[in-house]
Amino acid sequence: MTDENKKTPNKPGGGPKIAMTEKAKDFKGSIKNLFKYMSAYRTSLILVIVFAICSAIFSIVGPKILGNATTEIFNGLVSKINGTGSGIDFTNLGSILITLVGLYVISMIFSFMQSFIMSGISQKLSYRLRKDISLKINKLPMKYFETRTTGEILSRITNDVDNVSQNLNQSMTQVITSITTVIGVLVMMLTISIPLTLASMLILPLSLFGITFIVGKSQKHFKNQQAYLGNINGNIEESYSGHSIVRVFNKEKETIDDFNKINDKLYDSSWKSQFLSGMMMPIMTFIGNLGYVVISIYGGYLVIINKIEIGSILSFTQYIRTFTYPIAQAAQVANLMQSIAASFERVEEFLNEEEEIDNVSNKKLNSIEKNITFNHVKFGYNTDKIIIKDFNIEIKKGQKIAIVGPTGAGKTTIVKLLMRFYDVTEGSILIDNVNVKDISRNNLRNLFGMVLQDTWLFNGTICNNIKYSKLDASDEEVISAAKAARVDHFVKTLPDGYNMIINEETNNISQGQKQLMTIARVILKDPEILILDEATSSVDTRTEVLIQEAMDNLMEGRTSFIIAHRLSTIKNADIILVMDQGDIVEIGNHEELLEKNGFYSKLYNSQFEEVSE
Repeated sequence: MTDENKKTPNKPGGGPKIAMTEKAKDFKGSIKNLFKYMSAYRTSLILVIVFAICSAIFSIVGPKILGNATTEIFNGLVSKINGTGSGIDFTNLGSILITLVGLYVISMIFSFMQSFIMSGISQKLSYRLRKDISLKINKLPMKYFETRTTGEILSRITNDVDNVSQNLNQSMTQVITSITTVIGVLVMMLTISIPLTLASMLILPLSLFGITFIVGKSQKHFKNQQAYLGNINGNIEESYSGHSIVRVFNKEKETIDDFNKINDKLYDSSWKSQFLSGMMMPIMTFIGNLGYVVISIYGGYLVIINKIEIGSILSFTQYIRTFTYPIAQAAQVANLMQSIAASFERVEEFLNEEEEIDNVSNKKLNSIEKNITFNHVKFGYNTDKIIIKDFNIEIKKGQKIAIVGPTGAGKTTIVKLLMRFYDVTEGSILIDNVNVKDISRNNLRNLFGMVLQDTWLFNGTICNNIKYSKLDASDEEVISAAKAARVDHFVKTLPDGYNMIINEETNNISQGQKQLMTIARVILKDPEILILDEATSSVDTRTEVLIQEAMDNLMEGRTSFIIAHRLSTIKNADIILVMDQGDIVEIGNHEELLEKNGFYSKLYNSQFEEVSE
């Protein structure tokens, strides 16, 4: 969730609502870059401006013509009463009314056209931004995703893009129409009566003072409202996701008390902000009514001395109402623009992130014929903190390499370097004497199959989830891989078998069974190199034994890297690398390392003791 507030356009009579939004770091720069980004729609934007101005102009002329109709009726009635004329000239009155209706129809058509075109621009902009973000995601280095939360990234793709698109659609036409309306109405008022226009302008300072006063008082309460809204959302999310823990420790009352405290603060800030915001229209209406009083008294005087016609008073009254409303909208338009600038700035920051550079030669590897060599590899996620200090090993084709060690020892980092999720700081990694930096990431990763501790299944059928590693696989190949992963029997017990849809609401598939499906996915790919990062951590002991048998068959003849905390699962590894603080402290097979009675032996025995307890 972002801090920006989504707003709905206000219409005459509803009163504009003022909300506190996140401010852009560089408002002018962000707006300038946004219009540069929108330059592809230059022709459409020009049409929007033209149609918006034409719609406003035809609408503005209406009240003056309506005043002429009122004057025609008034003069006709007066002449009839005084016996100096034949009464109302209905032919002339009809012409005036037809002209008036025609103007309003034309104004409506122009308004429709500018709204239609602007909606298209905003949706095209939204489409383009999301497309550019989608393309950018695949070019970003792994470091970007590991240093930011998923919610923060998704917020830029969804909330920020929506905020730019929707608010731009409102503010763009609103700004054009408001400026045109203010200028046009002022011109029309001057053509009717300069003295009356000057008199009505006395309310302008009062209007500006009212807007400034309310904005100043309400901003801090809107800011507090957003802060407490975020707090209450976090409180609810924590309570919901951890409801079982809350119940286990009998903390229901404390949880409710915490919620009520935050909710009270939210209520207080929301009430004050909404009250002050709601005062905008009554104050503006009061100031507008003062303007009507001035017009009525002074205008009546001008009519008496024949300086102005009676219909012009009606026109002037409508113009005053039209003139004050765009002024009242100024605060909202400014807020919308701030919100747009802040959101586009966040999207622009994402699009300007440094991309993952893949400077490679024409070398390709379709299979592994010889060895994998780590040659004096050094690496740190930050240059001032080296994690892998001096890693050296040569791994022969087909060997099973287990990597063990305490948390933070650098086990998973080794695999990330091998697959070029990160590049080494110093040293080199060679596959068949070819530096992995000289191989494209796509070509390199085609050699690998990986099963992670955290399962990832997308919304789709079980069959398609398994096929993810080999989209052209036949159903027979999918079933064969599922059997090898010991998941075929379970899938057949499901209502739709392999055609069952997996989604967030699927609750009849356990975490362990989902893990089996990801293992089947890797088996289907039939990769040159296997990486198993805690691959059996989510399954029970009996299932683990079955999977281990399948993995032993799969790893036969393939180079395999096994990262495991359960040391009992890597007894059959050809080489066990024991890591601690980025260094290999021991190397050998299971029996050799136990005989050394060193670091590995202590790790293994400590786990054995925990199990026996």
